Amino acid sequence: MISLNSIIFNGMDATKIEVQVQLASGLSKPEFYIIGLADRAVKESAERVRNAMSALNVPWPPRRLTVNLSPADVEKSGSHFDLSILCGILCALGILPQDKLSKYIIMGEIGLDGSILKTAGVLPASVWAKQNNMGIICPAAQGAEAKLSGQTDILAPQHVLDLINHFQGACPLEFPSDTYSNNAPDTKIGDLADVYGQQAAKRALEIAAAGGHAMLMVGPPGSGKTMLASRLPGIMPDMTTEEILETSVIYSMAGKLPNNGLVTNRPFRAVHHTASPVSLAGGGSDAKPGEISLAHNGVLFLDELPEFNRSTLEILRQPMESGKIMISRARHNATYPAKFQLIAAMNPCPCGHLGNAALSCTRAPRCAEAYQNKISGPLLDRIDLHVDVDAVNPWDMKPSPDVPNETSAQIRERVVAARNRQIARQGCVNAQLDGSALDNATNLTTEMTEFLNTAAQRVGLSARGYNRVKRIARTIADLAGRTDIIMDDLIEALSYRPTNRGKYGVKL
Repeated sequence: MISLNSIIFNGMDATKIEVQVQLASGLSKPEFYIIGLADRAVKESAERVRNAMSALNVPWPPRRLTVNLSPADVEKSGSHFDLSILCGILCALGILPQDKLSKYIIMGEIGLDGSILKTAGVLPASVWAKQNNMGIICPAAQGAEAKLSGQTDILAPQHVLDLINHFQGACPLEFPSDTYSNNAPDTKIGDLADVYGQQAAKRALEIAAAGGHAMLMVGPPGSGKTMLASRLPGIMPDMTTEEILETSVIYSMAGKLPNNGLVTNRPFRAVHHTASPVSLAGGGSDAKPGEISLAHNGVLFLDELPEFNRSTLEILRQPMESGKIMISRARHNATYPAKFQLIAAMNPCPCGHLGNAALSCTRAPRCAEAYQNKISGPLLDRIDLHVDVDAVNPWDMKPSPDVPNETSAQIRERVVAARNRQIARQGCVNAQLDGSALDNATNLTTEMTEFLNTAAQRVGLSARGYNRVKRIARTIADLAGRTDIIMDDLIEALSYRPTNRGKYGVKL
């Protein structure tokens, strides 16, 4: 019996799959079976393998051939088992050496002509193989992707014949020479200098970027909410090496890794309000990561928040607290990281002009209450910053030569400095502080504690909201370069909390 190795991922957890090939004796008729719990793509690999062997001019053995994917009780999905199955058969026929191939994780889809095609998950497979002192055999088009893990034992053939020639010594495969450009700037991000007016919203956006806080913007159509949100990545710090690799692994598993290599710019996932719960949380037959995980270490932007299905929005509650999302399906239980920064925007009512006597509809304010009630209180309580974004006055549409708009680069300097203070002090951003770490980082005076307690009692802050005020105050102090929080920081932090119905009547 021949035994080779492939891999399958259940969330971020990997399971090594043994591809066991056995040729029976005593039969004159060729038969081919693939056994083990597998989906249609795996079962169909039998025909792809048959045609690839025909293209290689390798005669099909006149015996029963059984391929077992072990462990049998783990469901296998995807076409990346093709190459390992074909290699196992070629080992059974004496064409490839089992002792050498057994030291590799083998993955790749097989074309009908024997070519080796791209498949999802090469980067995490390469990381796993390196951690377990194994090499990896993958498609030539993804050899550079496998290199991103630091793996040094990589074979990346374009065709099965290349792999045969390599192990027979006729034409050894070279180590992948292609490299990815890992520092390409994202030219699609606009500059905050292009946003006129909205100084209060810009200030809140800076605080959100500095502390990793969630933010909700409420205002009429055309006030610049989407424009502000789309410029947030331009003022956020660069990702660390660990964040880059972790985010890239998620994108590789989803089959969305960019052609230019690693995900080096912080993700900005703008999700349409028609998104289904599965597209947001992840799942499907193979438990792929959803938008929540694709926004890991970046921004998840939800425009027109009340237009989302309420059950879809409620999915956000658990990952916003824990930083991960668990997907439970009939045959899959997968957990993905989901440390995203939620930025949401909404109109105050269906027409969007609540409070404007010239433009609002005749159903106000009752229509506004029904519209705003689509968002649950527990979800609103998890959003740190609640900001009213007023309509821009016409005279603010032209920049003043005396007071020029700050550029994203200028704001980013303050954000980076504030983030560096947080990492040096506590090892994480302020939005992730909790328990004793939060108390140690904030260290409020007796006067400030009494003020916050009185304010919390009067406006009805929850325990979660109470702590979020402290986190925001800590971020404001970090932006100012202060070691300790002062009363002004606490007052400004309270102004961003949902303590009343706000200017636009939103139940904050």
